[in-house]
Amino acid sequence: MRAVVIERFGGPEVLGVRDVPEPSAGPGMVRVKVAAAGLNRADLLQRAGRYGAAPAQGLNIPGLEFAGVVDQVGEGVASLKEGDRVFGIVSGGGQAEQVVVHERGAVRVPDSLDFVAAAAVPEAFITAHDALIHQGGLRAGERVLIHAVGSGVGLAALQLAAVAGAQVLGTSRTESKLARAKALGLHAGLHTEGGKWAGAVRSATAGRGVDLIADFVGGSALSENLASLAERGRLVIIGLLGGNSAELDLGQLLTRRLRIQGTVLRARPLEEKLCAVQAFAREVVPLLASARIKPVVDRVYPVQAVQAAHAQLEHNDSFGKVVLTF
Repeated sequence: MRAVVIERFGGPEVLGVRDVPEPSAGPGMVRVKVAAAGLNRADLLQRAGRYGAAPAQGLNIPGLEFAGVVDQVGEGVASLKEGDRVFGIVSGGGQAEQVVVHERGAVRVPDSLDFVAAAAVPEAFITAHDALIHQGGLRAGERVLIHAVGSGVGLAALQLAAVAGAQVLGTSRTESKLARAKALGLHAGLHTEGGKWAGAVRSATAGRGVDLIADFVGGSALSENLASLAERGRLVIIGLLGGNSAELDLGQLLTRRLRIQGTVLRARPLEEKLCAVQAFAREVVPLLASARIKPVVDRVYPVQAVQAAHAQLEHNDSFGKVVLTF
């Protein structure tokens, strides 16, 4: 089978597509013939040697999400059968023509989605759903701030928060992304080119601040994030694109009763990760099936053009997901 392989660490030029051995489905597992796979920033970090991943068949094959058809079922599998259209997440190796996954880690694709659209769903929507609902405790009527709202996870979080009945504010360094996000439920777009947004958050919320922040930035955003939170507000840190350290004023946490929580999906124990996938199947897939929410695909590349796909994602000009097809 063909797979994307990181030959050495470096820029997009280190990526190759070559033939590798086919995997087999063991007990409780299914093998999926992959039609499309989403590209994520974790893939860029893995390519650069800054995001360790478990080797797939002894090879450095990236890919955290997939969409395709079950073509082999392992012993004891009861929930899926050959021919089922599925999507899901893996810890690596998803950018290959075949991938093996636990049966509870694969979810049936709604009939309304083709494989390209389906491949843009799992990592973004499972991450956003878990962070907002299960970690952040988002409730109807609250105000939520979503950083990098034009990214794949950002757009998923925007739609899930809007459907949940929240008022959604979003940040971006690109005005056009904020304008496009308004069609998906964004209440107020905040341009963050200058690195400041707390004042704009206060203005947009009549001085109150937001109840919940979904943050992909990390260290460099901490001060502005705390200043943007309302009394008893919650900050859920999902990524560290702006660094992993910052000075923290503990007095703000005490006097305003704020909560800071970190979350990561990939490094969780298998059972916790499968529970997140099944919660997505119960609570998010019906919304996708009814088109109340939708994946946003920026551009599609054939797998042979994986180097170009990486280059585009690195330029930060995409709105939504970049998808590879096999």
